[in-house]
Amino acid sequence: MSAVVDAGTLDASVRRSFDRMWGELAPVGRDTHTGGYRRYAWTREDAELATWFAEQAGRRGLDVVADRAGNQWAWWGSPDDVRVDGRRGGVAIGSHLDSVPDGGAFDGPLGVVSALAVVDALQAARRTPGIPLAVVRFRDEEGARFGIACAGSRLVTAALEPARALALRDADGVTMAEALRTSGHDPGQVGPDPEAMARLIGFVELHVEQGRALADPGRYDQALAAVAVGSDIWPHGRWRVDLPGTANHAGTTRLEDRDDAMLALAGLVVAARESAGRQGCVATVGKVRVEPGGVNAIASHVTAWLDGRGSDERAVRRLVDEVRNAVGVHRGTLTEESWTPATTFDPDLTTRLQDLLGPATPLLGTGAGHDAGILATAGIPSAMLFVRNPTGVSHSPLEHAETADCHLGVAALAAVVADLTGVRP
Repeated sequence: MSAVVDAGTLDASVRRSFDRMWGELAPVGRDTHTGGYRRYAWTREDAELATWFAEQAGRRGLDVVADRAGNQWAWWGSPDDVRVDGRRGGVAIGSHLDSVPDGGAFDGPLGVVSALAVVDALQAARRTPGIPLAVVRFRDEEGARFGIACAGSRLVTAALEPARALALRDADGVTMAEALRTSGHDPGQVGPDPEAMARLIGFVELHVEQGRALADPGRYDQALAAVAVGSDIWPHGRWRVDLPGTANHAGTTRLEDRDDAMLALAGLVVAARESAGRQGCVATVGKVRVEPGGVNAIASHVTAWLDGRGSDERAVRRLVDEVRNAVGVHRGTLTEESWTPATTFDPDLTTRLQDLLGPATPLLGTGAGHDAGILATAGIPSAMLFVRNPTGVSHSPLEHAETADCHLGVAALAAVVADLTGVRP
């Protein structure tokens, strides 16, 4: 880091608080066999995370409110009060706590724990934000259960229709509406929340890097590359593919008499990979549902999900068109479930962060989607900080960040918050 920010600026109690919170979260939703996490929306684990977040906020004297999408906001100061300058609202920091199947520990939680540690840093220094500050925990960012990423931020910003969201089904056929009721929430209350969004004048999300640009020897000065400022998010989308077949006996049906949906799936996977290579994109088929799902039964139907991303939106769209044509050969259909255009973070805010953290602080673009991108698209000035990941691996138990780098991330975020909120003694 630059001379402006280093981990030494953090009180020892803040570092201990960060480590304690990290330890408290470690067992929640962890699979003891894989070491990965399964923290899905509107489950027992999700409820445990919500309780943990509310308790942490309460310990710090923050007021917790939930918006109409179930996202939790812990406010320091009232964003609804009119200030001397005649304005309302405040700055938010935070991320999410849910995971992909067998995901890593850092994707999302690092941003929430770091945001709470920033509050600790300010309180330890007996400093108060000049404007209200919120720590936010967005719900269902990964979309692991119902298939749409950043569902919490999309719903609250009106980027996702409530009726469509509530009708989504998980792998067991449970709708989001049913999951909400089971969790004690009224699905009738789900929807855009303009009042919650009106409270925001800016948002900064800290996140673990989901690649290894910052750990790449020779690319950056490694003494300065523990933290980067986000520049943009690639356009990306998810599509559901339905492939029909005919159920039949695995032992008695001749090969020439089979209508096997799994063969169509194999064609889909190959077509996506080949098209991605031609178009300079990335494409992934990582989730599949097979019917009837028996070892000794030919598949009558396969539902698969395609994830497509790239730096060029037109190239991603060409990829999808080529895959759609391949799917059509097998009488299948391809339906867009979500699309996020290229997102450039607020240039003034991005420049401000880079100037604050030092001119040698790297600028980093990403192919991963984030709640900060959804808020930026909704017109809220947003920015991101990335903490170095020495493994370069994400969405896996191998995802990692060194404790020292995490503390540097907290110090950087604290400096950003102090600047944006005008902290005072």
